[in-house]
Amino acid sequence: MEKVEFYKVLQKLVLPLFTGSEIDGEEESSPRDNEIALGKKNSLLLKPSKQDDYRLILKRGQAFQPFEIALLKSILGEIETISQLNLQDVNYVNTLQSHAIEKSICASLCEDEETVSVMLGILNELEKWATRTYEGKKVAICVILNQQLNLIENENAIYYNDLMNKDFFALLTDGEISAIEFDKNGILQGYNQVLSRKGLQALSPYKYESIAKYCNDKRIGIVLTSNGDFLIFKNRTLLFAKRNGKWNVFSHDEVIQLLLNRGSYSLKDIRRSIYFTALDTSFAYTGGCLVYLNKDMVEQALTHIDAHDIIMENYFETKKKQELEEANKLYNYQKLASVEKTFQVPYSIFLQQEKCYKAQALRKIISGKPFHELSRKLRQELVSMDGATIIDNDGNIVAVGAIIKIEAGSEGGGRLAAASTLAKYGIAIKISQDGNLTAFYSDRKNGKIKTLFTVG
Repeated sequence: MEKVEFYKVLQKLVLPLFTGSEIDGEEESSPRDNEIALGKKNSLLLKPSKQDDYRLILKRGQAFQPFEIALLKSILGEIETISQLNLQDVNYVNTLQSHAIEKSICASLCEDEETVSVMLGILNELEKWATRTYEGKKVAICVILNQQLNLIENENAIYYNDLMNKDFFALLTDGEISAIEFDKNGILQGYNQVLSRKGLQALSPYKYESIAKYCNDKRIGIVLTSNGDFLIFKNRTLLFAKRNGKWNVFSHDEVIQLLLNRGSYSLKDIRRSIYFTALDTSFAYTGGCLVYLNKDMVEQALTHIDAHDIIMENYFETKKKQELEEANKLYNYQKLASVEKTFQVPYSIFLQQEKCYKAQALRKIISGKPFHELSRKLRQELVSMDGATIIDNDGNIVAVGAIIKIEAGSEGGGRLAAASTLAKYGIAIKISQDGNLTAFYSDRKNGKIKTLFTVG
């Protein structure tokens, strides 16, 4: 494969798969070097074949994991095979290359070639449903491919391709807690209501936690959502998703580790709650902004937060002090008198203002609990509110739905501007309505706002 073609393949197929990755130049290589190798600082070194005298540098915020490297090796092997066919029809080549992604994903999950073919066939049937409606509505479907089962093939066996194209199939599963299960050969095993199993941990959006917990090392869960997205579960983990027509890989533990923000102390429970709330909000398609402040940066962050949005009394007292000091600097006695009238009251009196109804209600709902002790559903609904949800380093909730006073010259939409502004004081996660997560932080060396990780 020529270098120009290899660049195009990486940009078109690989970069979207590993969200947040980018080509960061190239380096010399020799036939002794492998096609894929670990590089420096969360990077991989890639080339089409051992004979090539260069390797491209693929880099992203979070480290590449062994299963991702194995997947990438499979994809590049498939792409190289297609390249060697010397096909002239560009559209046909593009179709084969796109199919190579799905084939490699299936191969990374299935135990044999026959099951790979079955899984590809199931994905193909679900692709058809993604473009259809049932009685005018988009459908949600969950299929379980159970590699532990090997049913008898006889005249009574019902295969996935004979069932999934029937209209009534859309009514057999809701895509969240019920599923149709097939054996490793694609033979119908039956219906399964997947109830949540207590005591099991799952790395998954809250909405699909029951399915994730059911999918052990032998069961593969394939979900078509009503939004037309595809989710794939195994080992009680969401491993892959196809959103907006592009496949993505999920590396949950690595992202949670990045929330340490270069070594500042925080409980893992807090970091897990932040990441999974962002993930839950992502799959609720509401958008949101979630900010995790550094221990010594809360006071500076409060300058961007309206006092009426603050729901902790100690932080209100800090904000009150800031407002009074700022008013004193203006040498405007009328303005100072107005600020003093507003703020020189106890917090309990301040909360009685009409502007504080939201803060009053949230204080009652939260009941003084830190963020990580709230239910996942409540956390997701809080973050989905317009504005930013801000928590301190200990997990205490500073504000919910806060409208941020952004700095002059901020670019992008409201959520991006708010995230970029508050990233100076910790980690700010912007959650787009299309589901993408982008976390920002401030580089301690030069103070520039950089991307910490991206997901989806």
